[in-house]
Amino acid sequence: MVRTFFTGLVLASSLLSSFNAQGKQPPKKKERIALADPSDVAKDPDFAIQGEYVGEVSSAGDKIGVQVIARGDGQFLIKGLMGGLPGAGWNGKDVLTGTAERKDGKVVARMKFGAEMSTATIVDGKFILNLGNQAVSLARIERKSNTLGLKPPENAIVLFGKEGDESNWINGKLMELSDGKFLTVSKTGSIRSKEKFGAFRAHIEFRLPWMPNSLGQGRANSGVYLQDRYECQVLDSFGLSGENNECGGIYTQHKPLVNMCLPPMAWQTYDIEFTPAEFDSAGKKTKNARATIYHNGVKIHDNVEFPKECPGGQKEAATPGPLQFQDHGDPVIYRNVWVVPVR
Repeated sequence: MVRTFFTGLVLASSLLSSFNAQGKQPPKKKERIALADPSDVAKDPDFAIQGEYVGEVSSAGDKIGVQVIARGDGQFLIKGLMGGLPGAGWNGKDVLTGTAERKDGKVVARMKFGAEMSTATIVDGKFILNLGNQAVSLARIERKSNTLGLKPPENAIVLFGKEGDESNWINGKLMELSDGKFLTVSKTGSIRSKEKFGAFRAHIEFRLPWMPNSLGQGRANSGVYLQDRYECQVLDSFGLSGENNECGGIYTQHKPLVNMCLPPMAWQTYDIEFTPAEFDSAGKKTKNARATIYHNGVKIHDNVEFPKECPGGQKEAATPGPLQFQDHGDPVIYRNVWVVPVR
């Protein structure tokens, strides 16, 4: 029944209407919003609507996952995922899309189910899909990484754990928000750890700002550079397809096995196992660098190799290198950053 449901679910209306030969104008560019403070974000009614919903479509317990992605001014994209959410049951293949709009205090999605038009409403933390005489209710959930708040082991080098640790970074800077003080890349020109590393294990927590009016690379962009050479992208890619230039992607080289990006303003984790490239006495590379990376506790790269440095990274060499957190103009913040060197 789930397969029939998702086969029938199609996009009913376009979020952004394109202009045509009759002289319609393209939509005006939306004002940029970039909010990092939870107290400010909570004032936007769209924030309580966006997010992840799960439920069952039949008495057999067939699970559905739905992601509702804010696009500003009461507009949303909807993705339906067979089996559940990414990393939690979705089969990785079947994705159907729809749209929703907040109007007159209600959020309504219009969809086509089989030959009949159907609607869904989003209210009080529920995504309620109307299928003829049946109403399928999905509950909004807030997933958390199983490594969130992971404490550093005794042999770890803590790069940021509390106020004052910004001194461990070149251009290190704090951002004070209503829920604490955090390491930020905003208006720093990027920050680099003073400590340099060869092989290592690292734990990094980051939070993406609320930028509903922005798209693509303009939506909460940063990056984690391993040895200041190889970039694991940081981006608000919630609900996107999961490409090498999206969150968790190795920029221009490897897309993640699954897009595990959570909604903006949720704390997220990277857990990284990195092995550097090897060079002979003449300086010729004999082995590529490689890494295994977990995003929010789910493996997204399995011992992948870096054939070369990523764009914006330092040239490959036999020398150790720092972590770099990229400043791309957006108020991305970090906390609980530590590294265990591997000898």
